[in-house]
Amino acid sequence: MNIALIAHDAKKKLMQNFCIAYRGILSKNELYATGTTGRLIEEVTNLTIHKYLAGHLGGAQQIGAQIEHNQIDLVIFLRDPLYPKSHEPDVNNVVMLCDRHNIPLATNLASAELLIKSLERRWNMGGMKVSELEFLRLLPAFMRDDEAAIALDRKS
Repeated sequence: MNIALIAHDAKKKLMQNFCIAYRGILSKNELYATGTTGRLIEEVTNLTIHKYLAGHLGGAQQIGAQIEHNQIDLVIFLRDPLYPKSHEPDVNNVVMLCDRHNIPLATNLASAELLIKSLERRWNMGGMKVSELEFLRLLPAFMRDDEAAIALDRKS
């Protein structure tokens, strides 16, 4: 999975601690982050992070473009709701794009933990490992996107 990590200045330490706590799960995924957040996470976890520009320099827009191109599967965006940012339109755009493209979005620690823990269980059903293709077959048809349907047709 491609996971985007974004944190406002007041939440960067919390993001570092979150990534330390869930390093094992995060390490099994492709990670993307705005510049400063990505660098700070790398420093404490040794995880490999694809880093964009700092959020206020266009990094939030770069992640937004990835969301629009269906290249992000999950976003963890630890926001500071008490202090609006000068680049708030870019920040709100990421949230809006997640809603528009049906991308799971966590904006606080509790929702971030729920999403990350669900990743751990996603491929492990009843102690038995399930491949992505088998997982898609288990999904009701209305939950599959067009690409999943095509993949199933090719493998059938």
